[in-house]
Amino acid sequence: MSSDCRIRQSRRKDRSFRRINEAPIYCSNSDVASHQANSQDKQRDPFLQLVSLQKASGCWELDATLADVFGKTEDELTNQKPAQVDGSVWATLLALIWLYSCKIEQQVEWQFVAMKAASWIGSQKVGDLSQCVCVGNALLGCQMTKETLGI
Repeated sequence: MSSDCRIRQSRRKDRSFRRINEAPIYCSNSDVASHQANSQDKQRDPFLQLVSLQKASGCWELDATLADVFGKTEDELTNQKPAQVDGSVWATLLALIWLYSCKIEQQVEWQFVAMKAASWIGSQKVGDLSQCVCVGNALLGCQMTKETLGI
């Protein structure tokens, strides 16, 4: 086969490929509704919500969305925050406590999330971490130790 033939065949394939890719995609109403329902389920799942809120550094921010994961208000989290820690350390500590106490059966799914969070907490200057864990336990109704949390 000559090189001219190969080039023409190649161009023909490229044109047909473009036509296929340029074709509009149609979704039925049930497809759209299914996608929306799936998105809402993810938003309602506290575990998925918590994981999606973790920052790239490994921490969480203290805000109303995180409080909602724990079934609390932002004020409840803020009012119980020990004076020696900032909001991100407190939020990250609460996230670890919640994961280890409420989602232990899914540990395979979140173990690296927790390791990153514990590493981040370790890089922060925190006073009495054991006391912070005790306050977090009381707030969330848990009984974790800092050793269990890997911090």
